[in-house]
Amino acid sequence: MTETPESAPPLGDPASPTTIEAARSFGAAASVYHRARPGYPTTAVAWLVGDAVDVLDLGAGTGKLTAALVALDRDVIAVDPVEEMLDELELAVPGVPRILGTAEEIPLEDDTFDAVVAGQAWHWFEPHRALPEIARVLRPGGVLGLVWNSRDLRADWLREAGEIMHERHDASATFEAYVRIGAPFGEVEEHTVEWTERMSRERFLELVRSRSYYLTASPAEQEATIGALEVLLDTHPDLAGAVDLAVPYLTRCFRARLVA
Repeated sequence: MTETPESAPPLGDPASPTTIEAARSFGAAASVYHRARPGYPTTAVAWLVGDAVDVLDLGAGTGKLTAALVALDRDVIAVDPVEEMLDELELAVPGVPRILGTAEEIPLEDDTFDAVVAGQAWHWFEPHRALPEIARVLRPGGVLGLVWNSRDLRADWLREAGEIMHERHDASATFEAYVRIGAPFGEVEEHTVEWTERMSRERFLELVRSRSYYLTASPAEQEATIGALEVLLDTHPDLAGAVDLAVPYLTRCFRARLVA
């Protein structure tokens, strides 16, 4: 990845009350989350799961990654701890089995899947508890795949927008600092896809409203954030007069195979 924030601390303990509050905050804005958040490039998802047929989407949210897997003709089961997110998933990807559950206590049988994937979710898991559960539900030689969409901050206006949003870190950029898969999985492979999504100004602002920082901020802080972003969109020389925004993304994929 060519863009790496210089002061990008990892998230705190996934089990801490603050982190849990941030994770659960998505339930209140599930519809906004689904409308605003980008999907995943087909090429990235195909690389992530390889020839796997039976796939568990863990921390599936509203089904962004689930939809990409279904489009690739994979058999998918979606697990998420937030009921409102799974309700949105049912609307977006009807027919996919939806199960309330967590990465630390996966409510499924042993040796069920060829691949377990997590989109924008691994940093919410407790790895020391989640890894044994993931290994349990995987078949021998199965794949654990992790993927994040990151806005490409080589675009100056996106970097400024991130500063306004008080972004704590880019989860994928700090992968090596806090995601250590380890045994019983083998070497981690990495693949990055660069792409651009066009969206309206309002959808970009909805994307901001779907982020945990915004959802847990006070009304005054929320208003100030949106106001500052509107000024940026009106005045930045790369954007002035633009009807739609071209938002560049980096999709970072990581996979490791179960070896024991």
